[in-house]
Amino acid sequence: MVFFFRDKSIVNIFFLLLLTFAVHFHLFYAAPLVLTVSNDGLISPILQKLLSNLPATILVFIYLFLLFIQALKLNATLNNLKMFQQQNYTVAMSYILFSGFFAQWSNISAALVANFFVIWIFSLLAKLYNLSSPKSWLFNIGILTAITILGYHPTSILVGITIFAVMIVRPFKIAEWFILLIGILMPFYFLGSYLFLFDQWHLFVNFLPSFQFHLPIRNINLSIGLAISILFVCLLFGIFYNQANSSRNVIQIRKNWGVMMLLLLLMLPVSFVFRGTNLNTAILCLVPSAAFAANAYSYPKRLIIPNILFWLTVALLVYNNWILIKN
Repeated sequence: MVFFFRDKSIVNIFFLLLLTFAVHFHLFYAAPLVLTVSNDGLISPILQKLLSNLPATILVFIYLFLLFIQALKLNATLNNLKMFQQQNYTVAMSYILFSGFFAQWSNISAALVANFFVIWIFSLLAKLYNLSSPKSWLFNIGILTAITILGYHPTSILVGITIFAVMIVRPFKIAEWFILLIGILMPFYFLGSYLFLFDQWHLFVNFLPSFQFHLPIRNINLSIGLAISILFVCLLFGIFYNQANSSRNVIQIRKNWGVMMLLLLLMLPVSFVFRGTNLNTAILCLVPSAAFAANAYSYPKRLIIPNILFWLTVALLVYNNWILIKN
Protein backbone atom coordinates (compact mmCIF):
# COMPACT_ATOMS: atom_id res chain seq x y z
CA MET A 1 0.00 0.00 0.00
CA VAL A 2 2.86 2.40 0.68
CA PHE A 3 3.82 2.60 -3.00
CA PHE A 4 0.53 4.41 -3.71
CA PHE A 5 1.78 7.42 -1.73
CA ARG A 6 5.41 7.44 -2.91
CA ASP A 7 4.35 9.10 -6.13
CA LYS A 8 3.09 12.67 -6.39
CA SER A 9 -0.05 11.98 -8.37
CA ILE A 10 -3.30 13.89 -8.05
CA VAL A 11 -5.06 10.54 -7.64
CA ASN A 12 -3.27 10.11 -4.32
CA ILE A 13 -5.36 12.90 -2.83
CA PHE A 14 -8.37 10.66 -3.30
CA PHE A 15 -6.52 7.77 -1.62
CA LEU A 16 -5.62 10.08 1.27
CA LEU A 17 -9.27 11.00 1.66
CA LEU A 18 -10.24 7.33 1.77
CA LEU A 19 -7.45 6.73 4.30
CA THR A 20 -8.78 9.54 6.50
CA PHE A 21 -12.23 7.95 6.60
CA ALA A 22 -10.77 4.49 7.23
CA VAL A 23 -8.46 5.58 10.07
CA HIS A 24 -11.32 7.32 11.87
CA PHE A 25 -14.12 4.95 10.91
CA HIS A 26 -15.19 4.78 14.57
CA LEU A 27 -16.34 8.41 14.44
CA PHE A 28 -19.43 7.35 12.52
CA TYR A 29 -20.44 5.35 15.60
CA ALA A 30 -19.28 7.84 18.23
CA ALA A 31 -18.88 11.44 17.08
CA PRO A 32 -15.82 13.45 18.13
CA LEU A 33 -16.05 15.61 21.21
CA VAL A 34 -15.34 19.33 21.27
CA LEU A 35 -12.67 19.41 23.98
CA THR A 36 -12.23 22.78 25.66
CA VAL A 37 -10.24 23.73 28.73
CA SER A 38 -10.77 26.94 30.68
CA ASN A 39 -7.93 29.46 30.54
CA ASP A 40 -5.87 27.62 27.92
CA GLY A 41 -6.21 30.35 25.30
CA LEU A 42 -8.67 31.97 22.95
CA ILE A 43 -9.24 29.00 20.66
CA SER A 44 -11.15 26.92 23.23
CA PRO A 45 -13.96 29.46 23.88
CA ILE A 46 -14.28 30.06 20.15
CA LEU A 47 -14.66 26.33 19.51
CA GLN A 48 -17.13 26.06 22.37
CA LYS A 49 -19.23 28.89 21.01
CA LEU A 50 -19.19 27.78 17.37
CA LEU A 51 -19.34 24.00 17.61
CA SER A 52 -20.93 22.96 20.92
CA ASN A 53 -24.49 22.91 19.56
CA LEU A 54 -23.79 21.37 16.16
CA PRO A 55 -25.17 17.92 15.24
CA ALA A 56 -22.84 14.96 15.70
CA THR A 57 -22.63 14.28 11.95
CA ILE A 58 -21.41 17.81 11.27
CA LEU A 59 -18.73 17.44 13.96
CA VAL A 60 -17.47 14.27 12.29
CA PHE A 61 -16.95 16.01 8.97
CA ILE A 62 -15.44 19.12 10.60
CA TYR A 63 -12.84 16.97 12.36
CA LEU A 64 -12.04 14.96 9.21
CA PHE A 65 -11.82 18.16 7.18
CA LEU A 66 -9.40 19.80 9.64
CA LEU A 67 -7.22 16.69 9.74
CA PHE A 68 -7.20 16.20 5.97
CA ILE A 69 -6.34 19.84 5.22
CA GLN A 70 -3.52 19.81 7.78
CA ALA A 71 -2.07 16.65 6.27
CA LEU A 72 -2.11 18.16 2.78
CA LYS A 73 -0.71 21.48 4.01
CA LEU A 74 2.21 19.85 5.82
CA ASN A 75 2.90 17.60 2.83
CA ALA A 76 2.84 20.53 0.40
CA THR A 77 5.11 22.58 2.70
CA LEU A 78 7.81 19.90 2.87
CA ASN A 79 7.56 19.17 -0.85
CA ASN A 80 7.86 22.87 -1.72
CA LEU A 81 10.91 23.11 0.52
CA LYS A 82 12.37 20.07 -1.33
CA MET A 83 13.05 18.25 1.94
CA PHE A 84 12.78 14.86 0.20
CA GLN A 85 14.67 13.57 -2.81
CA GLN A 86 11.39 12.95 -4.59
CA GLN A 87 8.05 14.62 -4.08
CA ASN A 88 5.43 12.31 -2.64
CA TYR A 89 2.48 12.04 -0.25
CA THR A 90 4.12 9.97 2.48
CA VAL A 91 4.07 12.91 4.91
CA ALA A 92 0.31 13.31 4.56
CA MET A 93 -0.10 9.53 4.84
CA SER A 94 1.94 9.45 8.07
CA TYR A 95 0.03 12.42 9.50
CA ILE A 96 -3.33 10.74 8.91
CA LEU A 97 -2.17 7.33 10.15
CA PHE A 98 -0.65 8.70 13.36
CA SER A 99 -3.77 10.75 14.13
CA GLY A 100 -5.57 7.50 14.90
CA PHE A 101 -3.00 6.22 17.40
CA PHE A 102 -4.68 7.72 20.46
CA ALA A 103 -8.41 8.09 21.10
CA GLN A 104 -7.78 11.58 22.50
CA TRP A 105 -6.44 12.70 19.11
CA SER A 106 -9.79 11.95 17.47
CA ASN A 107 -11.49 14.98 19.00
CA ILE A 108 -11.83 18.61 17.98
CA SER A 109 -9.59 20.62 20.27
CA ALA A 110 -7.54 23.78 20.50
CA ALA A 111 -4.39 21.67 20.12
CA LEU A 112 -5.65 20.31 16.79
CA VAL A 113 -6.38 23.81 15.50
CA ALA A 114 -3.00 25.05 16.77
CA ASN A 115 -1.26 22.62 14.42
CA PHE A 116 -2.24 24.91 11.53
CA PHE A 117 -0.10 27.63 13.13
CA VAL A 118 2.74 25.22 13.90
CA ILE A 119 2.94 24.24 10.22
CA TRP A 120 2.78 27.90 9.18
CA ILE A 121 5.54 28.96 11.58
CA PHE A 122 7.81 26.12 10.43
CA SER A 123 7.26 27.15 6.81
CA LEU A 124 8.31 30.73 7.59
CA LEU A 125 11.36 29.63 9.59
CA ALA A 126 12.53 27.34 6.81
CA LYS A 127 12.54 30.22 4.31
CA LEU A 128 14.78 32.46 6.42
CA TYR A 129 17.96 30.94 4.98
CA ASN A 130 17.58 32.55 1.56
CA LEU A 131 16.62 36.03 2.77
CA SER A 132 19.29 38.72 2.62
CA SER A 133 17.21 41.13 4.72
CA PRO A 134 14.90 39.06 6.91
CA LYS A 135 13.94 41.70 9.50
CA SER A 136 10.32 42.10 8.46
CA TRP A 137 10.06 38.31 8.03
CA LEU A 138 11.37 37.76 11.58
CA PHE A 139 8.97 40.35 12.94
CA ASN A 140 6.05 38.53 11.27
CA ILE A 141 7.24 35.20 12.70
CA GLY A 142 7.32 36.78 16.16
CA ILE A 143 3.80 38.17 15.84
CA LEU A 144 2.47 34.86 14.52
CA THR A 145 4.15 33.02 17.40
CA ALA A 146 2.53 35.34 19.94
CA ILE A 147 -0.89 34.97 18.31
CA THR A 148 -0.50 31.19 18.44
CA ILE A 149 0.38 31.36 22.14
CA LEU A 150 -2.62 33.57 22.87
CA GLY A 151 -4.76 31.08 20.98
CA TYR A 152 -3.41 28.04 22.83
CA HIS A 153 -1.10 28.58 25.80
CA PRO A 154 0.83 25.26 25.66
CA THR A 155 2.32 26.43 22.37
CA SER A 156 4.44 28.83 24.45
CA ILE A 157 7.27 26.42 23.71
CA LEU A 158 7.29 28.01 20.24
CA VAL A 159 9.20 30.96 21.73
CA GLY A 160 12.17 28.70 22.39
CA ILE A 161 11.70 26.92 19.07
CA THR A 162 11.73 30.13 17.02
CA ILE A 163 14.76 31.53 18.86
CA PHE A 164 16.83 28.35 18.48
CA ALA A 165 15.60 27.89 14.89
CA VAL A 166 16.96 31.31 13.99
CA MET A 167 20.28 30.20 15.49
CA ILE A 168 20.24 27.17 13.20
CA VAL A 169 19.11 28.86 10.01
CA ARG A 170 20.77 32.28 10.24
CA PRO A 171 24.26 33.51 11.16
CA PHE A 172 24.27 35.21 14.54
CA LYS A 173 23.08 38.83 14.41
CA ILE A 174 21.84 40.33 17.65
CA ALA A 175 19.62 42.82 15.79
CA GLU A 176 17.65 39.99 14.18
CA TRP A 177 17.05 38.36 17.57
CA PHE A 178 15.76 41.64 18.99
CA ILE A 179 13.36 42.06 16.08
CA LEU A 180 12.04 38.53 16.62
CA LEU A 181 11.55 39.19 20.36
CA ILE A 182 9.83 42.52 19.65
CA GLY A 183 7.43 40.72 17.32
CA ILE A 184 6.68 38.14 20.02
CA LEU A 185 6.07 40.81 22.67
CA MET A 186 4.03 43.16 20.46
CA PRO A 187 0.61 41.40 20.69
CA PHE A 188 1.03 41.03 24.46
CA TYR A 189 1.91 44.73 24.72
CA PHE A 190 -1.23 45.80 22.87
CA LEU A 191 -3.36 43.36 24.85
CA GLY A 192 -1.95 44.65 28.14
CA SER A 193 -2.49 48.25 27.03
CA TYR A 194 -6.12 47.52 26.18
CA LEU A 195 -6.77 45.84 29.52
CA PHE A 196 -5.01 48.64 31.42
CA LEU A 197 -6.99 51.38 29.68
CA PHE A 198 -10.31 49.67 30.46
CA ASP A 199 -9.31 48.92 34.06
CA GLN A 200 -9.12 45.16 33.46
CA TRP A 201 -5.42 44.69 34.07
CA HIS A 202 -6.11 41.89 36.55
CA LEU A 203 -7.32 39.74 33.63
CA PHE A 204 -3.92 39.84 31.91
CA VAL A 205 -2.75 36.76 33.82
CA ASN A 206 -5.49 34.74 32.07
CA PHE A 207 -3.68 35.25 28.77
CA LEU A 208 -0.40 33.82 30.05
CA PRO A 209 0.56 30.13 30.20
CA SER A 210 0.38 28.33 33.51
CA PHE A 211 3.03 25.74 34.30
CA GLN A 212 2.50 22.56 36.30
CA PHE A 213 4.62 19.42 36.09
CA HIS A 214 2.44 16.31 35.90
CA LEU A 215 1.93 13.02 34.04
CA PRO A 216 -0.46 13.31 31.09
CA ILE A 217 -1.14 9.54 31.16
CA ARG A 218 -2.16 7.98 34.47
CA ASN A 219 -2.94 4.48 33.23
CA ILE A 220 -1.22 2.97 30.20
CA ASN A 221 -3.51 0.36 28.67
CA LEU A 222 -2.68 -2.00 25.80
CA SER A 223 -3.80 0.46 23.12
CA ILE A 224 -1.70 3.33 24.44
CA GLY A 225 1.30 1.08 25.02
CA LEU A 226 1.17 -0.27 21.47
CA ALA A 227 0.67 3.23 20.04
CA ILE A 228 3.70 4.64 21.85
CA SER A 229 5.83 1.65 20.83
CA ILE A 230 4.87 1.73 17.14
CA LEU A 231 5.21 5.52 16.98
CA PHE A 232 8.69 5.23 18.52
CA VAL A 233 9.71 2.56 15.99
CA CYS A 234 8.42 4.63 13.06
CA LEU A 235 10.31 7.68 14.32
CA LEU A 236 13.46 5.62 14.87
CA PHE A 237 13.45 4.32 11.29
CA GLY A 238 12.46 7.75 9.96
CA ILE A 239 15.34 9.52 11.71
CA PHE A 240 17.75 6.76 10.60
CA TYR A 241 16.83 7.10 6.92
CA ASN A 242 16.86 10.87 7.20
CA GLN A 243 20.43 10.82 8.52
CA ALA A 244 21.50 8.18 6.01
CA ASN A 245 20.39 10.39 3.13
CA SER A 246 21.31 13.80 4.60
CA SER A 247 24.62 13.90 2.71
CA ARG A 248 22.66 14.19 -0.53
CA ASN A 249 20.90 17.33 0.68
CA VAL A 250 22.16 20.87 0.30
CA ILE A 251 22.95 22.76 3.50
CA GLN A 252 19.61 24.58 3.49
CA ILE A 253 17.67 21.31 3.56
CA ARG A 254 19.86 19.96 6.37
CA LYS A 255 19.17 23.11 8.37
CA ASN A 256 15.43 22.71 7.77
CA TRP A 257 15.59 19.17 9.11
CA GLY A 258 17.51 20.56 12.08
CA VAL A 259 14.59 22.92 12.77
CA MET A 260 12.17 20.00 12.44
CA MET A 261 14.23 17.97 14.94
CA LEU A 262 14.14 20.94 17.30
CA LEU A 263 10.37 21.06 16.88
CA LEU A 264 10.11 17.36 17.73
CA LEU A 265 12.34 17.50 20.80
CA LEU A 266 10.71 20.59 22.31
CA MET A 267 7.13 19.55 21.55
CA LEU A 268 7.50 16.18 23.30
CA PRO A 269 7.47 17.54 26.89
CA VAL A 270 4.61 20.01 26.34
CA SER A 271 1.99 17.66 27.83
CA PHE A 272 4.10 17.33 30.99
CA VAL A 273 4.77 20.97 31.87
CA PHE A 274 1.60 22.99 31.27
CA ARG A 275 -1.44 23.09 33.53
CA GLY A 276 -4.54 21.35 32.20
CA THR A 277 -2.69 19.43 29.48
CA ASN A 278 -3.10 15.73 28.79
CA LEU A 279 -2.55 13.23 26.01
CA ASN A 280 -4.78 15.35 23.78
CA THR A 281 -2.16 18.13 23.86
CA ALA A 282 0.45 15.71 22.52
CA ILE A 283 -1.17 16.03 19.09
CA LEU A 284 1.18 19.00 18.71
CA CYS A 285 3.91 16.37 18.16
CA LEU A 286 2.04 15.10 15.11
CA VAL A 287 3.67 17.61 12.75
CA PRO A 288 7.35 16.70 13.34
CA SER A 289 6.53 13.02 13.92
CA ALA A 290 4.82 12.66 10.54
CA ALA A 291 7.64 14.56 8.83
CA PHE A 292 10.38 12.27 10.16
CA ALA A 293 8.41 9.04 9.82
CA ALA A 294 7.80 9.85 6.15
CA ASN A 295 11.52 9.23 5.54
CA ALA A 296 11.04 5.57 6.47
CA TYR A 297 8.23 5.29 3.91
CA SER A 298 9.82 7.22 1.05
CA TYR A 299 13.57 6.44 1.01
CA PRO A 300 14.01 2.63 1.11
CA LYS A 301 14.29 1.18 -2.40
CA ARG A 302 12.84 -2.11 -1.20
CA LEU A 303 9.40 -1.79 0.34
CA ILE A 304 9.90 -4.44 3.03
CA ILE A 305 10.46 -2.05 5.95
CA PRO A 306 7.90 0.57 4.79
CA ASN A 307 5.25 -2.13 4.36
CA ILE A 308 6.02 -3.69 7.76
CA LEU A 309 5.67 -0.29 9.43
CA PHE A 310 2.50 0.43 7.48
CA TRP A 311 0.78 -2.84 8.35
CA LEU A 312 1.83 -2.61 12.00
CA THR A 313 0.16 0.78 12.03
CA VAL A 314 -2.93 -0.58 10.28
CA ALA A 315 -3.19 -3.42 12.80
CA LEU A 316 -3.11 -0.90 15.66
CA LEU A 317 -5.73 1.28 13.97
CA VAL A 318 -8.04 -1.69 13.41
CA TYR A 319 -7.68 -2.60 17.08
CA ASN A 320 -8.33 1.00 18.18
CA ASN A 321 -11.42 1.28 15.99
CA TRP A 322 -12.74 -2.02 17.31
CA ILE A 323 -12.24 -0.93 20.93
CA LEU A 324 -13.83 2.49 20.36
CA ILE A 325 -16.82 1.07 18.49
CA LYS A 326 -17.27 -1.66 21.07
CA ASN A 327 -17.29 0.85 23.91
